[in-house]
Amino acid sequence: MLALRVVPKIYYFDTFKEFNEEFSIGEKDLLVTNEWMFTPYVKPLNIKTNVVFQEKYGKGEPSDEMIDAMAKDMKAMDFDRIIAFGGGTIVDICKILALDIPERSEDLFMGKVAPRKVKELVVVPTTCGTGSEVTNVAIAELKNLKIKKGIAVDDTYADIAVLIPESLAGLPDYVFATSSIDALIHATESYLSPKANPFTEMYSLAAIDMIMSGYKKILATGQSDAAARAPHLKDFLIASNYAGIAFGNAGCAAVHALSYSIGGAFHVPHGEANYQFFTEIFKMYMRKDPEGKIKKANEIFAKILECDVEKVYDKLEEFLGQIMVKKPLREYGMTEDQVDSFTKSTVENQQRLLGNNYVFLEDEEIREIFANLY
Repeated sequence: MLALRVVPKIYYFDTFKEFNEEFSIGEKDLLVTNEWMFTPYVKPLNIKTNVVFQEKYGKGEPSDEMIDAMAKDMKAMDFDRIIAFGGGTIVDICKILALDIPERSEDLFMGKVAPRKVKELVVVPTTCGTGSEVTNVAIAELKNLKIKKGIAVDDTYADIAVLIPESLAGLPDYVFATSSIDALIHATESYLSPKANPFTEMYSLAAIDMIMSGYKKILATGQSDAAARAPHLKDFLIASNYAGIAFGNAGCAAVHALSYSIGGAFHVPHGEANYQFFTEIFKMYMRKDPEGKIKKANEIFAKILECDVEKVYDKLEEFLGQIMVKKPLREYGMTEDQVDSFTKSTVENQQRLLGNNYVFLEDEEIREIFANLY
């Protein structure tokens, strides 16, 4: 049985300048980034290359509309290698842009066209959340269908992943919070996945410890700004990568599956959407099988939080609430009628994720989670 697979080669540099010295970005490359990342890190190096600024094509989470518009403009460019220098939106988009793209990228996500990779892909993440640089998962909102859908095949792996802590220095507080909590959920869901094994668990547990310890150190300063985070950026970036390796092999589950409902309907950023469902789903898991592997996970969090295991979810919410506030789903615009429609959509469209649940969740139990959080 295959226990662990890490497809991209992983490189580490302290600065973008050091990365460029080894990778020699040039005229046969396409750099996909944001202008606010390009200006401080790329522009001073006077690199001659093709550049696309993602924000020109839309804001927020990746969508098929963004991908289609970028693919259309790319046809006028001559390049062999794509360098994705950005957060989760840019990384997921570039995984699709590296494929032979049909006229409508929606057809790739809906399985109407088989993915086929035609460009080399180098991923340089600028957040500490998705871990997408080492996974084959690409997610996009399909605008016409009003759902989020993912692809997870060998063709959507990056060829090379590059970690540069310097690139996290300018993260806004909110983006740091959403991305790092997303990584924590990746690590925790993959730890409980039925596909987990001692190798994936090693990465999951290391990521949980590094992220939670990092939070404790930041909160101990009495601040949560860039200055307080600065000494710990390397740890958060590596922890995100570890979590990516873990969930890239063992998978994420119900937290991600249910969160796509509010992400797609109300454009809630991915990490924030995940956080709204995190502890509620784990409470449901506990109700169904308290003596299984979740018992060990609870003990791990209780030890970190220095609390009794019986109080671990309350303490975890209280602790993470200092990083990001949890809100009722109705505050995002959800109506009571959508409890049923979101349940139906989740069951119909997210079986790839629900198959990794710690325990099987009945449709009615998924509905109960939505209702409890409404």
